[in-house]
Amino acid sequence: MSRFFRRGAWSIALVLAVVALQSSPSANHSWNGYHWARTANPFLILAGNNLSPEWQPIFSTSLTDWSKSTVLDMTAVAGGAKSRNCRPTSGQIEVCDSTYGNTGWLGVAQIWISGTHIAQGTVKLNDTYFHTAQYNTTAWRNLVSCQEIGHTLGLDHQDENFNNPNLNTCMDYTNDPSSNQHPNSHDYDELVTIYSHLDSSSSVSSPAATGANVDNPSEWGQLMKTSRGGRLQVFERDFGNNQHIVTFVIWA
Repeated sequence: MSRFFRRGAWSIALVLAVVALQSSPSANHSWNGYHWARTANPFLILAGNNLSPEWQPIFSTSLTDWSKSTVLDMTAVAGGAKSRNCRPTSGQIEVCDSTYGNTGWLGVAQIWISGTHIAQGTVKLNDTYFHTAQYNTTAWRNLVSCQEIGHTLGLDHQDENFNNPNLNTCMDYTNDPSSNQHPNSHDYDELVTIYSHLDSSSSVSSPAATGANVDNPSEWGQLMKTSRGGRLQVFERDFGNNQHIVTFVIWA
């Protein structure tokens, strides 16, 4: 097991829900160039299914949507994580739901990075909110599931303004998810850009290993930025050697 994946492993955690920071669509929404290393396209990403029955059709829709990309495919496998903890599995993503409590977030996406390569990822869907009348809809579930899985592929948001017209993509923040439930052509184009080069080795389906989750705010490191109103904060925990944690927190 590599040093990177030992307990307390260096990681990058992207903690995300559906809110706003910027006000205009992004022409390039790669997440800092983070990507899965692979030696050929299209490549396969395994998605561990740790979800309750109510999430199964949503999960299936998200994987089908992202598999329409010409550079990658996604397939569900038996989950290797308990829903509450959602521990990562090296070389794939784990997708979980649970009543995580009144945390302020609807969904959390975490990716573990070495250099610029994604090594593993997790998605957490917070049933504390999805069991309320406001969010217990197919539209909200599709938007959050699709968006958080999109982050584990290396995508950022196209737009982070709640109140402007929808871009018809799940990578767009909105107060009305009706037309923002699936990727759009720009998302697929961006994936082609992100994965236009090949790597000399692969980080997908690599030997099993796990790293520590980064759940506790005390683990997030230094506060680097707070948006107007304080609804978004960015923390960074730097371990050197291109290994660090960046935590993006969206508060209710």
